Amino acid sequence: MSEGVSSHVYKKGDVVFSQGERANKLYIICSGKIKIFKNLLEGKEQILYILSEGDFIGAFNLLKADEFDFSAVALENTQISTLEKSAFDKVMISNPEITLKIFEKAYERIIKAESLVERLSSSTPDAKVIGLLIDLASDFGSAAPEGGIMLDLTISREEMGSYAGIARETMSRKLQLFDEMGLIKLLGAKKILIHDLAKLKAMI
Repeated sequence: MSEGVSSHVYKKGDVVFSQGERANKLYIICSGKIKIFKNLLEGKEQILYILSEGDFIGAFNLLKADEFDFSAVALENTQISTLEKSAFDKVMISNPEITLKIFEKAYERIIKAESLVERLSSSTPDAKVIGLLIDLASDFGSAAPEGGIMLDLTISREEMGSYAGIARETMSRKLQLFDEMGLIKLLGAKKILIHDLAKLKAMI
């Protein structure tokens, strides 16, 4: 393996890095998923992003020798490759297209951040949960054989509530309501079938 490059496998629940830690590496997700979150003043957790295979985090922090203002934890068994700043600088110089890729990812993060702000500022719990389901469709969704989108989740109801900005109990109650309304089908604790994503989008 090249100098300044390493790889590590994190088990579900393992901390990848913590808020306040020096940001001296680029983290590239090779497989699995991680959650990026902040610890709020009241002791609660606010999920900002969920990153999957092919995503990376830390590039802009490296450019300005910063500290992380968020934490990362593995949501499932996850392999991550890291580049030290020296290796990152060499890659940036020798591969200008990498810079374009970084800006593309930055744009995606801005879109996700806007979606998060919109969800958190929604006036009703229904809108918050629907907005979350739409986001989770891109993070965890795949086409279901019977039609619709199957969410194969590795986050708990509590984490879903954190991502949506509502309590776990409210999240569970709203999911049950949407199931009864025929919008989704709850298939145990970790699987949700969205019958019609376009219909959900039309409700917010």
